[in-house]
Amino acid sequence: MPPRSTRPADKFDDDDYPAYTMGRAAEMLGTTPAFLRALGENRLITPLRSDGGHRRYSRYQLRIAARARELVDQGTKIEDACRIVVLEDQLEEAQRINEELRADHTPAPPAA
Repeated sequence: MPPRSTRPADKFDDDDYPAYTMGRAAEMLGTTPAFLRALGENRLITPLRSDGGHRRYSRYQLRIAARARELVDQGTKIEDACRIVVLEDQLEEAQRINEELRADHTPAPPAA
């Protein structure tokens, strides 16, 4: 996903901006580049590619990768960890939509 804005200051606030190289991302997560590649192979995250073909990760993707790493560190197989993270994300989105629908359908108080 390309950055939402081209203004340089906005890139600092954009969670989707692919600011981190694979090496830097792995260092930040305390893991290896192979772990990040495995997350890509399991379709949990899909990094953008630089003009030179290098993987670039966003802060949002790093948060997802960190959650997968927590599960793997607890003994969950990487394939299962990826699936759990996807299901957690889907559940959170469904709950958010449900709350919005409830708010939209809350009856108005009776007129006096």
